[in-house]
Amino acid sequence: MNAALTRYKVMAYIVGVGLLILVFIGVPLQYGAGLPQVAEIVGPIHGFLYIVYLLAALDLARRARFTLLQMIAMVAAGFLPFLAFIVERKVAKRVETQMEAATNLPATTSTTAPDA
Repeated sequence: MNAALTRYKVMAYIVGVGLLILVFIGVPLQYGAGLPQVAEIVGPIHGFLYIVYLLAALDLARRARFTLLQMIAMVAAGFLPFLAFIVERKVAKRVETQMEAATNLPATTSTTAPDA
């Protein structure tokens, strides 16, 4: 699950940064200055990378057994600026806690009664 978490974190940051560039640089340049080049380049790249992000998010959600609501939050993170970073941090903390709990499971218990 560690590899799935790493893939998700990398894609969350890439998609988050791409969306910030698109929303705060590309769109204002396109509509404010009449320069559509940034939006024309970053838009399709963000769209493609968002699909890769979805695959990474769904893979991690499946492995970590997330609820439908948690998966929806992960999917929505690619639509709103800054949300990808917030959701990524919460998801990473939850998965890391799950992985830590799984490695700290007690050893198998003996079925014999203690000596009296």
